[in-house]
Amino acid sequence: MSQYVFKMPDLGEGTVDAEIVAWHAKPGDAVTEDQIIVEVMTDKAAVEVPAPVSGRVVSITGAPGDKVAVGSPLIVFDVSDGAAADGGAGRPANVAPDAPKPVAPTGAAKTGGVAAASAPAASMPAAAAAPRQGRVMASPANRRRAREAGIDLSTVAGSGPGGRILRGDLVAAQSRPAGADVSAETSAETSEIKVIGLRRLIAERMSEAKRNIPHFAYVEEVDVTELESLRLHLNLSRPAEAASLSYLPLVVMALTKVLESFPQCNVLYDAERGVLVRYRAVHVGIATQTSDGLKVPVVRNAQSLGLWEVAAEIRRLAERARSNKATRDELAGSTITVTSLGKLGGIASTPIINAPEVAIIGLNKAIERPVVHHGAVAVRRIMNLSSSFDHRFVDGYDAAAMIQALKELLEHPAMIFIPKVKSK
Repeated sequence: MSQYVFKMPDLGEGTVDAEIVAWHAKPGDAVTEDQIIVEVMTDKAAVEVPAPVSGRVVSITGAPGDKVAVGSPLIVFDVSDGAAADGGAGRPANVAPDAPKPVAPTGAAKTGGVAAASAPAASMPAAAAAPRQGRVMASPANRRRAREAGIDLSTVAGSGPGGRILRGDLVAAQSRPAGADVSAETSAETSEIKVIGLRRLIAERMSEAKRNIPHFAYVEEVDVTELESLRLHLNLSRPAEAASLSYLPLVVMALTKVLESFPQCNVLYDAERGVLVRYRAVHVGIATQTSDGLKVPVVRNAQSLGLWEVAAEIRRLAERARSNKATRDELAGSTITVTSLGKLGGIASTPIINAPEVAIIGLNKAIERPVVHHGAVAVRRIMNLSSSFDHRFVDGYDAAAMIQALKELLEHPAMIFIPKVKSK
């Protein structure tokens, strides 16, 4: 037997080790060159690693959640002639034919799921259970397994993050006697979910940001009545291919203009060198909730884009993030972040800074309520801006002044589109 030892590759950007998120090959599987064999996560991104050769898997190193150092043995192949010449064109049974190969996440990155169970699939039919309403979350490989086994995924309770269906759930569904009461069986049980991949990365970065950054929170009330009128008017005359405008593109446009006067908030702090890196370009991170967790795709050079271009880019990036197609470049490099929970935005929030940035702006829900306007009680549309600043580098006065300037533009939105007059 001729063996090939594949070591953990250097994934770039100073990576010294990587966490195993999910194996897509196991001992005994025959694989072909360039076939995805394992998904790993660095401190920067999740990466799907392809096989460097064709052959049969002899052994693997580590389980999901374990970290493997760069240069350490990761997987051993038998590359003897004919080692990969089995059915299925050498593709292991737990890898979907159309499995993607992209790189994804950052400061929020793709999880790739929890470890798949290694128990062999039984041949019993799936248990009859009440179909689940809403979106069923499962990987392409598990969808294929379910299809081949005749399992209706809507009847399977997922034990992965956000209810994602894992291989072990399919094994349990196949081994459960027909007619078993799933709800009765699961109601008395608990499940343990190992914190790996995206959730581990989010937990580490949020903890680090909160621990190391003295957050200064500032909340201001903004009358967005005129902004709402402008938004509705623009939607009536929007380009045919354009999506309906939300407040977000308008806020991004206003923010890029405000930062011209407050460049100290468009900064990254390089802690290793003890240096603040100030940017002229504004790269706005848009905090985006996905089925895999929080991701922050980046609208680059937002200051040079028009309103419809900003709106289109936000929409494009959000779709790519939610479909796990966003690249590392699309999910890194923001200089300031905007976050919004839409209708769930509440009255106020205290967003955590997306380090190494020094500021984050949060949009809360906009509601109509009676206020005093020009000396009389009137119904106006009100929205709060909740912001957090790194108090080491942004003074309270400057933070408040920046939010007041942003408020001024949002309350008089025509000013967003008027070029700033440069002093002589």
